[in-house]
Amino acid sequence: MGRIGFIEHKGKRMMRLDFSHSGDGRAIFGAMDEAKQLISKEPPNSVLTVTDVTGAHYDGEMAAAMKEFTAFNKPYVKAAAVVGVTGLLKILYSAVVRFSGRQLVLFDDLEAAKEWLATR
Repeated sequence: MGRIGFIEHKGKRMMRLDFSHSGDGRAIFGAMDEAKQLISKEPPNSVLTVTDVTGAHYDGEMAAAMKEFTAFNKPYVKAAAVVGVTGLLKILYSAVVRFSGRQLVLFDDLEAAKEWLATR
Protein backbone atom coordinates (compact mmCIF):
# COMPACT_ATOMS: atom_id res chain seq x y z
CA MET A 1 0.00 0.00 0.00
CA GLY A 2 1.17 3.52 -0.74
CA ARG A 3 0.49 6.53 1.44
CA ILE A 4 -3.29 6.38 0.97
CA GLY A 5 -5.68 3.48 1.25
CA PHE A 6 -8.41 1.77 3.19
CA ILE A 7 -7.52 -0.56 6.04
CA GLU A 8 -9.69 -2.56 8.42
CA HIS A 9 -9.39 -2.63 12.18
CA LYS A 10 -11.76 -4.57 14.41
CA GLY A 11 -14.31 -4.80 11.62
CA LYS A 12 -14.25 -1.06 10.84
CA ARG A 13 -13.09 0.29 7.50
CA MET A 14 -10.75 3.26 7.86
CA MET A 15 -8.87 5.43 5.43
CA ARG A 16 -5.18 5.53 6.24
CA LEU A 17 -3.53 8.83 5.31
CA ASP A 18 0.23 8.50 5.69
CA PHE A 19 1.73 11.98 5.53
CA SER A 20 4.65 11.00 7.75
CA HIS A 21 8.32 11.70 7.01
CA SER A 22 7.40 13.69 3.94
CA GLY A 23 10.81 15.18 3.12
CA ASP A 24 10.17 18.34 1.13
CA GLY A 25 6.44 17.61 1.06
CA ARG A 26 5.98 17.14 -2.70
CA ALA A 27 4.80 13.53 -2.31
CA ILE A 28 2.14 14.66 0.13
CA PHE A 29 0.43 16.92 -2.41
CA GLY A 30 -0.10 13.93 -4.70
CA ALA A 31 -1.28 11.83 -1.78
CA MET A 32 -3.82 14.51 -0.84
CA ASP A 33 -5.17 14.51 -4.39
CA GLU A 34 -5.44 10.72 -4.32
CA ALA A 35 -7.23 10.82 -0.96
CA LYS A 36 -9.70 13.47 -2.18
CA GLN A 37 -10.63 11.25 -5.12
CA LEU A 38 -11.24 8.24 -2.86
CA ILE A 39 -13.01 10.07 -0.04
CA SER A 40 -15.36 11.97 -2.36
CA LYS A 41 -16.70 8.64 -3.69
CA GLU A 42 -17.89 7.65 -0.20
CA PRO A 43 -21.29 8.52 1.30
CA PRO A 44 -21.49 11.69 3.40
CA ASN A 45 -20.54 11.34 7.07
CA SER A 46 -19.23 7.78 6.60
CA VAL A 47 -15.44 7.85 6.42
CA LEU A 48 -13.19 7.16 9.39
CA THR A 49 -9.72 8.62 8.83
CA VAL A 50 -6.46 7.91 10.60
CA THR A 51 -3.75 10.38 9.59
CA ASP A 52 -0.07 10.03 10.48
CA VAL A 53 1.91 13.27 10.32
CA THR A 54 4.94 12.04 12.28
CA GLY A 55 7.98 13.94 11.05
CA ALA A 56 5.98 15.65 8.31
CA HIS A 57 7.38 18.61 6.39
CA TYR A 58 5.79 21.92 7.34
CA ASP A 59 5.79 25.26 5.54
CA GLY A 60 3.23 27.82 4.39
CA GLU A 61 2.35 25.93 1.22
CA MET A 62 1.81 22.70 3.17
CA ALA A 63 -0.30 24.53 5.77
CA ALA A 64 -2.56 25.95 3.05
CA ALA A 65 -2.87 22.56 1.36
CA MET A 66 -3.74 20.80 4.64
CA LYS A 67 -6.40 23.40 5.48
CA GLU A 68 -8.01 23.03 2.05
CA PHE A 69 -7.76 19.23 2.15
CA THR A 70 -9.38 19.00 5.59
CA ALA A 71 -12.18 21.42 4.68
CA PHE A 72 -12.85 19.51 1.43
CA ASN A 73 -13.23 16.21 3.31
CA LYS A 74 -15.51 17.57 6.02
CA PRO A 75 -18.82 16.39 4.45
CA TYR A 76 -17.55 12.82 4.10
CA VAL A 77 -15.69 12.24 7.37
CA LYS A 78 -17.49 10.77 10.35
CA ALA A 79 -14.47 10.76 12.70
CA ALA A 80 -10.81 11.69 12.31
CA ALA A 81 -7.80 10.62 14.33
CA VAL A 82 -4.36 12.21 13.91
CA VAL A 83 -1.01 10.81 15.06
CA GLY A 84 2.34 12.58 15.32
CA VAL A 85 1.39 16.19 16.08
CA THR A 86 4.36 17.56 17.99
CA GLY A 87 6.43 20.74 18.03
CA LEU A 88 5.68 23.12 15.19
CA LEU A 89 3.04 20.77 13.79
CA LYS A 90 0.83 21.87 16.71
CA ILE A 91 0.63 25.30 15.07
CA LEU A 92 -0.49 23.73 11.78
CA TYR A 93 -2.96 21.49 13.63
CA SER A 94 -4.55 24.51 15.36
CA ALA A 95 -4.81 26.41 12.08
CA VAL A 96 -6.36 23.44 10.26
CA VAL A 97 -8.95 22.92 13.02
CA ARG A 98 -9.90 26.60 13.07
CA PHE A 99 -10.12 26.87 9.28
CA SER A 100 -11.99 23.65 8.63
CA GLY A 101 -14.29 23.59 11.65
CA ARG A 102 -13.41 19.91 12.03
CA GLN A 103 -12.79 17.92 15.17
CA LEU A 104 -9.48 16.10 14.73
CA VAL A 105 -8.63 13.94 17.74
CA LEU A 106 -4.92 13.65 18.56
CA PHE A 107 -3.22 10.40 19.56
CA ASP A 108 0.32 9.45 20.53
CA ASP A 109 0.39 6.31 18.40
CA LEU A 110 -1.34 4.64 15.48
CA GLU A 111 -2.78 1.74 17.46
CA ALA A 112 -4.52 4.04 19.94
CA ALA A 113 -5.95 6.06 17.05
CA LYS A 114 -7.30 2.94 15.32
CA GLU A 115 -8.75 1.64 18.58
CA TRP A 116 -10.63 4.91 19.10
CA LEU A 117 -11.91 4.94 15.51
CA ALA A 118 -13.13 1.35 15.87
CA THR A 119 -15.63 2.60 18.47
CA ARG A 120 -17.14 5.17 16.12
